[in-house]
Amino acid sequence: MPFLTRGEDSAELPASRLARQAATSLAGLLAARGLSRSELAKLMGVSPGRVSQMMSGDANLTVRSLASVAAALDACVEIRFFDLPQPPTGCQVGSGASSHLADEVTSPL
Repeated sequence: MPFLTRGEDSAELPASRLARQAATSLAGLLAARGLSRSELAKLMGVSPGRVSQMMSGDANLTVRSLASVAAALDACVEIRFFDLPQPPTGCQVGSGASSHLADEVTSPL
């Protein structure tokens, strides 16, 4: 279980990761097009401060705000759901005493 600080719940950490991923992707697109944050703000009709908030990776981005960015840039946003990769069963981790523990945990009864 990940370490949680006061005020965080189990959905906050993945949400923060998604916001950072969106911000990183947007920064890459802006760089590839040679656009600044100020130029994006003008295209979107919002303040440069709002664009900075969105690109900080800490903002609570909505689907509408992502769609607004995409429309301003004549770009596309893709959101996908998929199963997490499952670790192979029966793997032994480490060596020595800890590998015996792994054997006990993964061995069928």
